[in-house]
Amino acid sequence: MAQHTVKLDQEKYSCSICLDLLKDPVTIPCGHNYCMNCIKQHWDEEDQKKIYSCPQCRKTFIPRPVLMKNTMLADLVEDLKKTGLQAAPVDHCYAGPEDVACDVCTGSKLKAVKSCLQCLVSYCEQHLQPHYESPAFEKHKLVNPSKKLQENICSHHDEVMKIFCRTDQQLICYLCSMDEHDGHNKVSAAAERNEKQREVKASQQKVQQRIQDREKDVKMLQQEMEDMNHSADEAVRDSEKIFNELIHLIEKRSSDVKQQIRFRQKTEVSRVKELQEKLQQEITDLRRKVTELKQLSDTKDHIQFLHNYSSLSQLSEPTDSSSINLCPLQYFDSVTVAVSELRDKLQDIFREEPKTRDEFLQYSVQVTLDPNTAHIRLLLSEGNKKATVMREEQTYTHHCDRFTEQQQVLSKESLTGRCYWEVEGKQVRNTVAVTYKDISRTGGESRLGENDKSWALEYNYRKYKFIHNKVSTSISGSRSSRVGVYLDDSAGILSFYNVSDTMTLLHRVQTTFTQPLYAGLSVYGYDYSVELCELK
Repeated sequence: MAQHTVKLDQEKYSCSICLDLLKDPVTIPCGHNYCMNCIKQHWDEEDQKKIYSCPQCRKTFIPRPVLMKNTMLADLVEDLKKTGLQAAPVDHCYAGPEDVACDVCTGSKLKAVKSCLQCLVSYCEQHLQPHYESPAFEKHKLVNPSKKLQENICSHHDEVMKIFCRTDQQLICYLCSMDEHDGHNKVSAAAERNEKQREVKASQQKVQQRIQDREKDVKMLQQEMEDMNHSADEAVRDSEKIFNELIHLIEKRSSDVKQQIRFRQKTEVSRVKELQEKLQQEITDLRRKVTELKQLSDTKDHIQFLHNYSSLSQLSEPTDSSSINLCPLQYFDSVTVAVSELRDKLQDIFREEPKTRDEFLQYSVQVTLDPNTAHIRLLLSEGNKKATVMREEQTYTHHCDRFTEQQQVLSKESLTGRCYWEVEGKQVRNTVAVTYKDISRTGGESRLGENDKSWALEYNYRKYKFIHNKVSTSISGSRSSRVGVYLDDSAGILSFYNVSDTMTLLHRVQTTFTQPLYAGLSVYGYDYSVELCELK
């Protein structure tokens, strides 16, 4: 118990700045005691303001008080030292580079536990005690330690900025409010905080809602990715199965062709051998006949000659040799031709599509629009390469090929072989298509894509979709003002590309085209236009 009392006495004679026993103790006007060097250093830091304060009670003094050593207190400290006890070790944590240091501590500074928004000072646990004990600090607001307290001080007047100027949207001090901000709309910082707090809450709700929306989008994308992977796996399995069946079919067909060739070979060789044997036998018989006739001719006996003449002069019927083929290779020419045609068709199907824009441009074609097909609201210009929607009707002559209801136009040229062209259009809605010429010119059936005679890529309100025979397929992809169209009619390939720095495939069609194809365009919205690009 005695030891505890000594400890309390020891704390009474400790400096609240360095937390050690007082050295050359002095008493300042408010009655608090400090080491002479500690209070000097503290006031040296306040010299610029010319206002000097007590680190404990924050009472201020003007001018700077003269410090005189407190002899009685110094003697008491010496008596305490003679008991053999030194200042108790301080069980505090010193401030590191990342910590907020106590502004009152001198020498090695302790870690601050609170910052005062009124004093604009950060305190360690020891130096914070007056804020808890003295009524003078009752209205001071303590917050977690902050390194940004000086941001609360006006750089012009060194006063705390407690006012918010709504006119200039900035914090100011009370001197600023009477000076350059006089007449402005001003409120207390607390009032503005309350107003902004409501906005922050609303922003938090918006952000939270956006997070939920984005999380929902992420889940949808995840589902889309899973569906895409599943679809790709199925496509790989199905295509592998189909190719295996195709390989099996080709191998079987190859085997059948070989069997047919060998059967034909065997039949024809057998026929030729039989004919050859007959002819060889005939040659033998004829040679024998030659010998007999010679003998007959050499006979001296006239009676014998005439007697044998009737039997030797008669020749047997010759073997028919008209079936001898002077060009036997022609037997199998038809088979070779049929197999070659099959090979060419497969090559057409499997030949690779271009990859880069330069490769596509190798197949570029000049396409122009046919005025005889243009709807009366479409004005053709730029050498019949541009179609613009007009408010007034154009004075086109009547023609049976003209679209009467849909704002569409077809190309004048038919497209055969491998073709590539590009279309430019920035409007809300347009369509790029290929079509047979006998597409209907009236009614809803005449709209590109809404029939079995046309294949259309439509851009409508920031979305692409492919339409054929009234079946619509949504297409994901960023919008570009230019679309490239690649057609290989013999291979049955039609591809639409988004043209920018790179060629991005939007949609590909693999089908069988049975008629010549024509380019088709449609555009909607007054003064909007779509144009066939000049490719070089």
